[in-house]
Amino acid sequence: MSVPRIDAVLLDLDGTLADTAPDLAATLNHILEEEGLAPLPFTGIRPFVSNGANGLLRLGFGANIRQRELDRLRGRFLDLYAAALCQDTCLFPGFAEVLDELDNTGRKWGVVTNKPAYLTGPLLETLGLDGRAACMVSGDTLTEKKPHPLPLLHAAELMQAKAAACVYVGDAERDIRAGLAAGMQTLIASYGYIETGATPDTWGAHGVIDEPAGLLTWLASRDQGVKLVHHR
Repeated sequence: MSVPRIDAVLLDLDGTLADTAPDLAATLNHILEEEGLAPLPFTGIRPFVSNGANGLLRLGFGANIRQRELDRLRGRFLDLYAAALCQDTCLFPGFAEVLDELDNTGRKWGVVTNKPAYLTGPLLETLGLDGRAACMVSGDTLTEKKPHPLPLLHAAELMQAKAAACVYVGDAERDIRAGLAAGMQTLIASYGYIETGATPDTWGAHGVIDEPAGLLTWLASRDQGVKLVHHR
């Protein structure tokens, strides 16, 4: 059985490539205080950051919040967040070195996120990655977003890579579902924002990495498998 070489690495943004939780949590607490409510502890917010603005607002204001109120608060949330997009956000420790190694070994890498493009672009630019990523697919780039596979398939096309030769790394079930549906290898970033009560071992991913450097270890192991198969 052949084992295709991984030619391209696709990364989720929030909770996988970048630690955006401090700025998103600060935004949620800012709105809670504006609305006369007590702020939430950071440790209670962090696991839910990958659910985006709507998920965070439901955390802060209750799952049964009415849609009209959610829409109002979401607009305010996004305005506040856009104005303080990268105050405390940074790459997860070790990811700068991982990206350097990917560049040095000729592996293309890109970002596929559900974050809207008007936030994704400036965030990657502030982190110094906008000119390095081979592609950037945001939540509003296409008519579908994760867990639909279309954004990942579009990213592979932009990178001129076959889906089977791509790995997608993410910290949410929707990431793994999208990657599997696209026919890609998938890795769970367990250091990211795994929601309380989640069961990642049931997501069907091809592997788990506990730190960014684990991606390089997985790729090296994969490369060895390719060599062994070809040797046979």
